[in-house]
Amino acid sequence: MKYKLFEEVVLNVNIPEKKLKKGDAATIVEYYPVSKGKHGYSLEVFNTVGDTIAVITVNESAIKPLEADEVFSVRSLAV
Repeated sequence: MKYKLFEEVVLNVNIPEKKLKKGDAATIVEYYPVSKGKHGYSLEVFNTVGDTIAVITVNESAIKPLEADEVFSVRSLAV
């Protein structure tokens, strides 16, 4: 497992059906090991006041770790 449970990560992909964009932060809530292929993770995504707005399952390639030289920004979910 590359990431730890409850670690914060960043999406590497857009997930339009959930209105999520590359660069959005999420928290790992479950890990799905695979013997061959890409491992999977369930992520919980929160809004700025701490409410859950989505729970998604993605391949490991769809996320990346937070980096020290990155900053958070705020965007609206409204389309």
